[in-house]
Parts: sequence; C-alpha cells; structure tokens
Amino acid sequence: MVELRRAMSFGIPDVALELVLAYIDHPRDRDAVSLVCRSWHRADARTRRHVTIAMSYSTTPAVLARRFPCLLSLKLKSKPRAAMFNLIPRDWGGAAAPWLARISQPSSFDLLRSLHLRRMVVTDPDLSLLAAAKAPLLLSLKLDRCDGFSTHSLSRITSACRKLETLFLEESNIKDHGGEWLHELATNNTALVTLNFYLTELSFSPVDLELLARNCRSLTTLKISDRDISDLVGLFHAATALQDFGGGLFDDESGMAVNKYNNFYFPPSLQCLSLAFMATDEMHVIFPYAAILKKLDLQYALLSTEDHCQLIPRCPNLLVLAVREVVGDRGLEVVAQTCRRLRRLRVERGADDQGGVEDEQGRVSQVGLISIARGCPDLEHLAVHVSDITNTALESIGTYSKNLFDFRLVLLDREATITELPLDNGVRALLRGCTKLGRFSLYLRPGGLSDTGLGYIGECGRNVRYMLLGNVGESDRGLMLFAGGRPNLQKLELRSCCFSERALALAVLQLPSLRYIWVQGYQATPDGSDLAAMVRPFWNIEFISPNSESDADAQVQILAYYSLAGRRTDCPPYIRCIPPS
Repeated sequence: MVELRRAMSFGIPDVALELVLAYIDHPRDRDAVSLVCRSWHRADARTRRHVTIAMSYSTTPAVLARRFPCLLSLKLKSKPRAAMFNLIPRDWGGAAAPWLARISQPSSFDLLRSLHLRRMVVTDPDLSLLAAAKAPLLLSLKLDRCDGFSTHSLSRITSACRKLETLFLEESNIKDHGGEWLHELATNNTALVTLNFYLTELSFSPVDLELLARNCRSLTTLKISDRDISDLVGLFHAATALQDFGGGLFDDESGMAVNKYNNFYFPPSLQCLSLAFMATDEMHVIFPYAAILKKLDLQYALLSTEDHCQLIPRCPNLLVLAVREVVGDRGLEVVAQTCRRLRRLRVERGADDQGGVEDEQGRVSQVGLISIARGCPDLEHLAVHVSDITNTALESIGTYSKNLFDFRLVLLDREATITELPLDNGVRALLRGCTKLGRFSLYLRPGGLSDTGLGYIGECGRNVRYMLLGNVGESDRGLMLFAGGRPNLQKLELRSCCFSERALALAVLQLPSLRYIWVQGYQATPDGSDLAAMVRPFWNIEFISPNSESDADAQVQILAYYSLAGRRTDCPPYIRCIPPS
C-alpha cells in the first residue's frame, strides 16, 4: 500500500494508469488497486474486463452494471456447491432471471461477449431474451450444471448467436425435445471452437455433428452425450483440428468389440480423451494415440486394476488423469513410474459392483499415495478417495508435492478399521510442506482428526482460501482452536461435525476474511436462535430446515454469506433468515 501511495504522488495520468491496469488480472490485486483512492477506483471500473460473482445473491445486477460498465466476461454462481451432491433442496433458489433481464436491457453490459452461469435456474424465456438482445455479440455461453430450460431455447440461441465460439452445457439438466438445436448450430455457425454437452441426456444426429465439424474448421474441443463411438467415424474424419474429445460410449451387445472397433479412427491431433463404458476388449482403440495423450479420463470406463496397469504405461506424457479407485495401489504405482510430469490426479469413488473393485487390488490406500507423492513431483491438484490412510502418507505429500495448490481427500467407510487415526501430525506436515495450497478438503471418519489436529489446520493453513472439512474435531474446543489460528479463509464448508451452533457463530466472528460458510450436520437449535451471535453488517444468514420433500434423514443446514444486496426476497418457507425481519 505504501508503494501505491508513493506511485500516486508522482501524478500518474489516467491514460498511463489504465495502460498499467491492463496487465493486472488477479481479482485480489484489482481489489487492492481500487482501494487506493477514488481516481484509481474509477480507473479500475473502466478497465475491469472480467468479474466472477461467487454468490449471485451477494450483489444486484444493477449495482454490478454501474460498478463495471465495460465488462467483456461475466461468471455467476448461485446454488451452494453441495447442490452437486443433492444436499440442497431443489427449490432453494438461484434464479438467473433477474440477471439475464438486466443483461438484456439496452445500454446495459453493452460490451459483454462471454457469459458463464453455474448452478443456476435458467428458463426458456430467459435464454430467448438473451438470444434476442445479445445475439450479434455473444461469443461464449456456458450453462454449467444449470437446470430449468429445454432444447427449444437452445435452438433460439444456436440459430441467433452465429458467432458463438463456445457453447458449454456439461451436467446441465435439460429437457430434450430433439436435436434441432444442434442442427441449427451446424448450419449457422462457422466459428465454433468448443462444444460441450457431456453428461447430459441430449439426443443428437451424428450427421449434424459431422456437418458441424466440416463447417467449423477450428473445432478443437467436443464433448457429447451417450452415443456409440462406431456411429462417429464420419465426425472424426471431418474434425481434423480436434484435440479434446469426451463422451460417446462403447456398446458391444454382440460381444464382437474387437471387430466392431477394429478400424476405428481418431484425429491425429487428439490430446485429451474421455470415454465411457470402455472395457478390456475396447482398450486397443486408445493404444495408437496413448503416447501423445496429455489428458485421460477413465472415470466412466469399465476397466479392472490390471487393465489400468496395462494402459497407463503407454501414456507417458499425461498431465491430467482421472480414474476411479479400481485403479488400486498397484495402478497408482504404475502412474508414479510412468507419468512423471503429471499435474492433476483425481481418484473418484467407484461403484461396489464395478469390475475389479471387489478385489483387494481395487483399493487405494497410503501405499498408492506415497508412490504418487514420490513419483509425481509436479503435482498441482490431487483429489483422492482412499480406503485406508496413515500420517506417513500425508507427510510424504508435504515433503515431495511442493507445487500442490488443491488437495482433497475423502476417507471411505468400507474398511472396518483404519491403520492409523487420528491424522493430526500428517495434516500438520502436509500443510507446512505444501505452502502453495489454496484449496484444502478433508472428509474423514469419526476420530479422524482430534481437536489438536483441527487447531493445526487453523495454524498451518493460513494461506488456504477455501476449505471443506468433514468429520473433524472432537468438541467445540477444536473449532475454537481452528478459528484462533486466524486462517485467511474466504470460503468454509463443514459437514458431519460435532460442533454446537453457538460455537459455529463465535468461530465465524474470529475469521475476518470469511465471505461464505455452509454447514450441514451439527448440534442445531430448533430455530437457529444461537446463530444470532454471528450477525454483523452485510451478512446474510439462512437457517435451512429439512423441507417436506427432503429425505427422512435430512439435516439442518446453515448458509451465511456477505451481500451488498441485503436479504433475498425469494426464500422458500423452510428457510429462516436470521435475524427475522
């Protein structure tokens, strides 16, 4: 701040200041600039090109339009992240209508080229309004895990927005009325670079995909819904620039996979691949391209531990790998030996009846984690589900994974006993060793972390901005030790913890940087009355009771966040705002 005041004393002209600000992109740096003085605040407003709103109720569309009139790109999030796991009631809120109505107004967000909506409720009228207002300008539209709309409004978007370079629909819940939307896109667009409707239930014609590839010669990313790979031969011949393909499926009811896919062809430019329902007999399809792959997603493949051990050695240049726990410790040892440049590794929980998972080899434990830590020193993102764990494994990550930014660990409940609990010393060593950590998630079993260990997280995780903690601590004392460490947290999520409501409220008051907290599974009062201790200016607190549509074992939740917009007006009746109006 002293340096900024000193620079200002030289009388920097507005034009020069705006040229400098063009090279400052990080939101925290931008926020610091805007606080120097009114002149710099106005310069930031004129030159800010991208904004992410992490909670759509934290401000209003009108306030944002006035604050940043020259935005090129806007990302909006709404429903809590827990909605991805069906932990948030469907009618909680998150409507995109107020935002899209303002965006579509004349002389509002006039320069906007890119719009990303995540976990929001988007309706057909919303998208029709957007298509009518922004069609000539819109280059990128991402509807990420959204719901409430259908292919009718998608058809309006794809027929009107002819300059679209990105259309992203992954994991959105879309009512399918046929593939007309894709036909409109294929016939009207020549600029498309990215099309993603992966993990949706949208139907489509392979002919339209092939036409799209022929018309859009710059198409580099294509992720689709379920369709037999053998129907896409024409697409892959036409998509000569394709680098990233995901989706499709292998459907071998006849048992003739070797013959059916024997002459299958992927574009030679392919670098990233995600395939569903690929079994042992179809693995040969990947072999010719394995050495050039940089990203491989096998989360929805039907491969055994042995299959992983046969396939992965052929992929020495992988930077990103996603698998399920059927990969086993033996598979992770192969990854560590082969993929020395790996940056991101995700090991998701597998279905209990998945091939190989019932075998002892199809389990991930401290053995596999230690191998990964030692063999992949450039790892930046590690998300793993384990059946067993020790402090030594976490200490190894702290020792070897110096570039780790995002760490997530879930301890599954399949094994009757765990080799070593609590994990206090391992967590402390990991946080001390991985100084670049910005995200930290730890979901354990009861007894997995003591109050002392929770205090270590607060003390040693001061640079972490986002945390998810589950089944940690033994009492309110642990939570107060955690908060007393004064971590610079902005977002905190807690699940299945033993803390009292009052302790949660008092802990929040000790976290000055906190902007968002979500809690499920704690010692709740009947009406959330103890949360009154958490009340402070611009702080919205929602006490969410299980509604009539919830499961019988649904639990009370707390959601609190900073907001310049005041209390929201669309709360369903099972949400109690604190304090009451």
